[in-house]
Amino acid sequence: MALMPHRLISWQHCLLALAVLLCVCALHGCGSPNVRPHEARPVAKGGAGTLPPPDSINAEGEYKAVSEYRIGANDLLEINVFQVEELARTLRVNTQGQISLPLLGQIQAGGRTVSELEREIAARLAQKYMQNPQVSIFVKEFTSQRVTVEGAVRKPGIYALTGKTSLLQALAMSEGLDPLANPQGIVIFRMIGGQKMGAVFDIAAIRAGRMEDPLIYGDDIVVVDQSGPRTALRRFVESIPVFALFRPF
Repeated sequence: MALMPHRLISWQHCLLALAVLLCVCALHGCGSPNVRPHEARPVAKGGAGTLPPPDSINAEGEYKAVSEYRIGANDLLEINVFQVEELARTLRVNTQGQISLPLLGQIQAGGRTVSELEREIAARLAQKYMQNPQVSIFVKEFTSQRVTVEGAVRKPGIYALTGKTSLLQALAMSEGLDPLANPQGIVIFRMIGGQKMGAVFDIAAIRAGRMEDPLIYGDDIVVVDQSGPRTALRRFVESIPVFALFRPF
C-alpha cells in the first residue's frame, strides 16, 4: 500500500509528459506554412493541381501557333517552302508587322496566325511562280509575348519574352528583388483552363537548387510579396490551408 502514491505520481508524470508532447506537435503544425511552394491555386474558381502551362501552350510546351497565336512585331519566323531551299528564310518581323521575302517583297505578318500567313505566302507564290506550293512557318521567338513583373522588385514593368524565360530571368529583367521583398512570397499568376491560377515559389530555394526554376509564358503576372505588414497577397497566400479547397483571390 505504501507504493501506491509513488505509482500514482509516476502515472501523473507520464500523462503530463504526453500532454506536453501533444502541445509541441500542435504548435509545429500551426507553425507550418499554409501553402506549399510550387502548388497551384485558382484565384477565381475551385480547382486543383500543380502549375501547368497556360491555355495557349500545347503538350510539347510550345505555343499553339497554328490555330491561336497571332504574330507580332519582333517575332522571329522560320519560313520554308517544300523542296525549294532557295526560299527558306529565318527573319524577324519589323516594327510595322511586316516581313520581306524574295520574289514577293513586303508581306503583312503582324496580327495574323501562322496558318493565315502560310496561306498568304502560298497564294502569292502560286499566282506567278509555283504550282501548289507548300509553305510552313515556325515561330522561333515570341518577342510579342510579354510578362508583367510587379510588387517588391527594383523595376516593376512589362517585359518582352525572347525565347524560353525562367522565373529567375524574369526577375532579373526587373533588376532583382527590392530589399523589402519576401523571397518566399513569389507568386506566378496565369490563365489555366479558362481561370486565373496562382503558384507560390521560394526564390532562395530555387537559387539553392532545392526547387525548379519554372518557365514564364506570355501574359504571366509575377508578383513579389513585401516583408513587414500583411498585404492582400500575403492574406491570399496565408488563407489557403494545404489540403483545403482553393479560394477566390
